[in-house]
Amino acid sequence: MRGQDDSKSFLALIYEILVPIWPDAIPLLVYGNCFQLLCAVVLSAQCTDDQVNRVTPELFARWPDAFSMAKASTSDIEAVIHSVGFYRTKARHLTEAAKILATRHSGELPASMDGLLELPGVGRKTANLVLSACFGEPGIIVDTHVLRVAFRLGLCDKKKPEAIEARIAALAPRERWTSLSHALNRHGKNVCKARKPACIEGSGFQPCPLETICPRKGL
Repeated sequence: MRGQDDSKSFLALIYEILVPIWPDAIPLLVYGNCFQLLCAVVLSAQCTDDQVNRVTPELFARWPDAFSMAKASTSDIEAVIHSVGFYRTKARHLTEAAKILATRHSGELPASMDGLLELPGVGRKTANLVLSACFGEPGIIVDTHVLRVAFRLGLCDKKKPEAIEARIAALAPRERWTSLSHALNRHGKNVCKARKPACIEGSGFQPCPLETICPRKGL
């Protein structure tokens, strides 16, 4: 792996290339308030944003906030989100989180990493996304796409979200964390795909803008 200074310069170059291509540093999930964003991100674990966006309109129409969802039965929520993977566990997490928010936080989301991590079903990826989208805090959002792209680029030698988050935090200025995360996410979704990245012959995708600088680790 590169030295610290070289790695900082390399990540800065990645930022300069990708962020102008993918400038919208916002979630692709559909939501109307911060509680709904939290729910959508919990549902998105091991599931695509498109799948989540298909079930959340009914979910949020019936239970738009923490107070209403806290009163919902888990089985009713399961019936709405059953097409999403691990729907039973996720339904339980949603109702439990809603009850905590309703009883301890007046229905509002905590504006801190520690506070969000106390909620069932919420990990660092979810917390960082919520903090950045709802509270304007810089967030390194390591989902499966960011993890894959960061590893292939050689930014980290471990395929572990916490390791990649720590590595990006050490290499990039805080003010770049959110926009870099979303740009890496879009790059992974659209270009550096899991099975057929753009650099693989016959993939059929557009040329990769990072092809000349990417070490293609693991490919």
